[in-house]
Amino acid sequence: MAVFTQAQLEAIAAALGHTEEGLRGPEIELLLRTARMADVSPGVTKRHRIYNAFAESQNARQDRTHILAFIRFAMKPERYLTAPERFEPMRRNLNRALLFAGLTVEEDGKLAEVA
Repeated sequence: MAVFTQAQLEAIAAALGHTEEGLRGPEIELLLRTARMADVSPGVTKRHRIYNAFAESQNARQDRTHILAFIRFAMKPERYLTAPERFEPMRRNLNRALLFAGLTVEEDGKLAEVA
């Protein structure tokens, strides 16, 4: 099963936890729970909080399944009905990071493989 490299995890977490264009604290908590990952460091910055949860999950399970689930849940366009202006900047930032892992988030929020 494929796993993300440390650099890829850092880039993905930085995109999702971006100060202006990323997820908010309560959203992170909900998404971690939904993706069945431990919130191992809730008191740190958003990007470090996401990275630590991702790293702990991937190291324990030796796969990236729960990280991909988190991304799928986070990037559902319907999550942004009341603030649609948040979706595209986060998708753009996330896609820059995911490209190094051969993945992209499409306009409909679905993950897809890219060459």
